Amino acid sequence: MKIQDAIKISLPVKEAKKITGSLTRTSKMPGLSYSLPAWECKTGAKLRKIPGSVCASCYALKGNYTRYKAIKAAQYVRLEALKDQRWIAAMVAQIIRQKYFRWHDAGDIQDAVHLQKIFRVCELTPETQHWMPTREAQFLKDIDPATVPKNLIIRMSSHMVDQAPVTFWPWTSTVTSGQGQASCPAPKQNNSCGSCRQCWDRSIPNVSYGKH
Repeated sequence: MKIQDAIKISLPVKEAKKITGSLTRTSKMPGLSYSLPAWECKTGAKLRKIPGSVCASCYALKGNYTRYKAIKAAQYVRLEALKDQRWIAAMVAQIIRQKYFRWHDAGDIQDAVHLQKIFRVCELTPETQHWMPTREAQFLKDIDPATVPKNLIIRMSSHMVDQAPVTFWPWTSTVTSGQGQASCPAPKQNNSCGSCRQCWDRSIPNVSYGKH
């Protein structure tokens, strides 16, 4: 089945969840999010072994992600679901009523086809603002930022703590170890986005986060 053919499939949400696995609702963010196993990150798997990298202390490889076996199992169900021809339609069915959506609160883009599928989901949910952080420069370097759906912002994340933003991509994110230097207000707001939406805002070129 071609990617564009997926729009011909209409699925009820209950059936969609059986295909993709359920989405995540956190108290921090203003909408649903989606996670894959961080163990399967292409670039992150290499960065985890490098001291000083953001991935060396990856939050998605500890805490509840490892404490509860069901969470990790559910992430692998979602990873396997990427092969299902109904994946695009199933994601659309679950996202379409959301005002804001975050891709990959854990995990990352798996390949170029995966990225194109995400683009199609965004195109089919035009009323939803999508945000996706990534460290997979290998996939972004092959595309023109102008081809990214207008309701999706992809922020290319710098690999190392205190590293400057990358220059090849227009929207970025960084991690700082300096006290009070992060632009993300969540730590001062009970770890909540509150009214802040800068991660989803294309007019803000870089968002900086405090080191966890």
